[in-house]
Amino acid sequence: MVTAVNAAFWRGRRVLVTGHTGFKGGWLCLWLKSLGAEVSGYALAPPTTPSLCEVAGVESGMRATHADIRDLGALRRAVEDTGAEIILHLAAQALVRRSYADPVDTYSANVMGTVHVLEAARHAPTVRAVVVVTSDKCYENREWVWGYRENEPMGGHDPYSNSKGCAELVTAAYRQSFLAAAGRQVASARAGNVIGGGDWAEDRLVPDIIRAVQRGDAVSIRSPGAIRPWQHVLEPLSGYLLLAQRLCESGADVANGWNFGPADSDARPVQDVVSRITDLWGDGARWVLDANPHPHEAHYLKLDCSRARQLLGWCPRLTLGDALQWTVEWYRAYGAGADMNAFCLDQIARYQSLESA
Repeated sequence: MVTAVNAAFWRGRRVLVTGHTGFKGGWLCLWLKSLGAEVSGYALAPPTTPSLCEVAGVESGMRATHADIRDLGALRRAVEDTGAEIILHLAAQALVRRSYADPVDTYSANVMGTVHVLEAARHAPTVRAVVVVTSDKCYENREWVWGYRENEPMGGHDPYSNSKGCAELVTAAYRQSFLAAAGRQVASARAGNVIGGGDWAEDRLVPDIIRAVQRGDAVSIRSPGAIRPWQHVLEPLSGYLLLAQRLCESGADVANGWNFGPADSDARPVQDVVSRITDLWGDGARWVLDANPHPHEAHYLKLDCSRARQLLGWCPRLTLGDALQWTVEWYRAYGAGADMNAFCLDQIARYQSLESA
């Protein structure tokens, strides 16, 4: 049975989102506010200019704290002051190539940041559930042609991927050592490559494409044959919301790791995604191969999401074609000067209508 996000559950619920100024965190806060939740955010200032946080008014109607996830004292005060019942932890250094340039920052944010969130939850009596968002890259990648399951070993070749594997181990240790016994349910969520409007990060495929086509330049692509599990940003967010609901309702039965990825047919090569976006954009958009040497990145990566489908009632609603269409529509609307808060909320409502269909 397919399960939709329950608006009645979230209405009036006190929720803290770490990383709310980022791409995924911003969309999550907009969705939570539309459901009637009392949303608080904890994050550094928006990481790019422009940013989804700015152009979509993410911080309007919520409590926002700009502070570092590595500041345990500030984080504990924020959790206590907000009286959060649910923490959705998305704050991270999220770029593979940046992790090569600054591995210490990557590990401190992604590993110790996770420690601090769980430590804050351990000492906050109001917290009932925590969802720690990691990555599909947390697995020891063996370049298999089948999807990774939740019980596969953690690993990671590069500092970013490895830091996410470490965050998974931290989450399991805190659950077993402290939080389960205190009645605080903790789960982790591993999603694929997310796309959607409002992402301006560097060295990320869709933002790189949008910047290039807006300048009239050819898009430079470094790994056209690399296969990734592409999905619209609202897809994993619906999984995080369902998982948090179930943690509060079912407790320990779902307090473990979960994959939220697209249908198998939407694990596609980079070249396919670039070609589709440039076709959708039109206006002479094109791409070229970047033959320069680059740091190692996994060639083949795919998730097995059977468990989430069967036990949470979660499944993707959008095809890759839909996700790309929605993404191009968003950037087109932004370029035309549209009200992007209203546009985001409209896409969320459209997605919810698919959930309940």
